[in-house]
Amino acid sequence: MQEGNFVASLLPLIVLFAIFYFLVIRPQQKQQKAHAKMLSELEKGDKIITNGGLICEVIKPEEDFIKVKLNDDVIVRVSREFIARKIEVSNA
Repeated sequence: MQEGNFVASLLPLIVLFAIFYFLVIRPQQKQQKAHAKMLSELEKGDKIITNGGLICEVIKPEEDFIKVKLNDDVIVRVSREFIARKIEVSNA
């Protein structure tokens, strides 16, 4: 009889964890995987936005950094962890 009460008292915690997992943890893991895939697929000529809001063009992807061109004269190296997203350029 005690075992039944113990399982019944843990059931709400298990349900809360399941809800938390499917609403918070799982979508965040999917987003991290998509971001890592995007970073690994960056190529020369891609347009990106950094976390600081700079819009730049990829010159050369390296292991830890990405060489980017801010304008015709300025080329800098940006850490991969500061790349926010890739801009899809439409030729319309």
